[in-house]
Amino acid sequence: MVLKNIVPIPYGRQNITEEDIQAVIETLKSDYLTQGPKIAEFEEAFSNYVGSNYAVAVSNGTAALHLCAMALNVQEGDKVITTPITFAASANCVRYCGGEVVFADIDPETYLLDIIKVRELLEASPKGTYKGIIPVDFAGRAVDLEAFRNLANEYGLWIIEDSCHAPGGYFIDSDTNKQHCGNGNLADLAIFSFHPVKHIACGEGGMITTNDEKLYEKLLQLRTHGIVKDEKKYKNTRAFAIGSTVRSSAVDVSSSEVENYPNWYMEMQDLGYNYRLTDFQAALGTSQLKRADEGLAKRREIAATYLDAFKEKKFIKGQSGVIEGHAYHLYVLEVENRLGLYNYLRENNIFAQIHYIPCHLMPYYKQFGWKEGDMPNAESYYKQCISLPMYPTLTDEEQSFVVEKINEFYNV
Repeated sequence: MVLKNIVPIPYGRQNITEEDIQAVIETLKSDYLTQGPKIAEFEEAFSNYVGSNYAVAVSNGTAALHLCAMALNVQEGDKVITTPITFAASANCVRYCGGEVVFADIDPETYLLDIIKVRELLEASPKGTYKGIIPVDFAGRAVDLEAFRNLANEYGLWIIEDSCHAPGGYFIDSDTNKQHCGNGNLADLAIFSFHPVKHIACGEGGMITTNDEKLYEKLLQLRTHGIVKDEKKYKNTRAFAIGSTVRSSAVDVSSSEVENYPNWYMEMQDLGYNYRLTDFQAALGTSQLKRADEGLAKRREIAATYLDAFKEKKFIKGQSGVIEGHAYHLYVLEVENRLGLYNYLRENNIFAQIHYIPCHLMPYYKQFGWKEGDMPNAESYYKQCISLPMYPTLTDEEQSFVVEKINEFYNV
């Protein structure tokens, strides 16, 4: 096959429609560019989409993870378990708070954090040694959070679900119910990313979902410098807020002004951050969210085509079937001669990607004693994994071209 006027085929790509553009333009023409009504609109729409009680929009997925760790009071020395096959932010959020990251290996069949390995870690230490678990819905495949919740309850742990790859994804629980990623039923907190290659694009952006009202209130505060603007929660006196500690003839203050805090007043009660999302990003996200189910269906259709194309090929080792509830942010294969295939695809303007270099072997984490051989499943996976183009606007012709070039490289 020869594609006419071939353009680069990336592993992921945003889809911006005229409706998206108009939503942003309307917001740019409004009175608010940030901290306006579009934020709450996006949060409500997203919480409805995943089924959570609360949602907090933030500047990116990394900020979401950091705020989650802060809200759960991760302290220096606290041990938290996560997977080595993820973007580094899943682990880094623990380090931002001074905690200690402990990696557990992946299940070689699902590529997800292996609950058996996590249990082994927990059983090998006294209860209280570990504080929490950060499982990742890698590639869009939902973690069995019911099993992890049961384990976490047994050891008194919290759970942050990293769902950056999986809006719209779900697993089937023991009662045959669909448990959607980020619905708040099983994880204390869940996070999502709106980076351009994700299901929903805001340029940059993230979302935290939860069903815990106290955590929700804490997140809102930490998102904006730790500032509170609710007089029911103020700690300083009204007199201080007004600017007078004593009532005198020199200060003309009416009784109603004494009884209420002035409109300008606010308090910084915690050390927070500026992790806010802008209104025009939220407008884009809200517009994109309207097409989320359509995009998800297309991703699953692309996955089914890849499966049909490669299911009989000996060089393909992963993705043995189309999995119910999989959100297919990525379509990952394990192949022989991965470097050769990667370069050959690039020569043909197909830009596959590798997800991920194991976190425990990043130089930063190796300084804590992690070394090759510690996570054999993750390390074996890394040597052979490659992510193929996967995005809703990938055409049938482009996908056929990708399949053809892979078969051509392996002479099959």
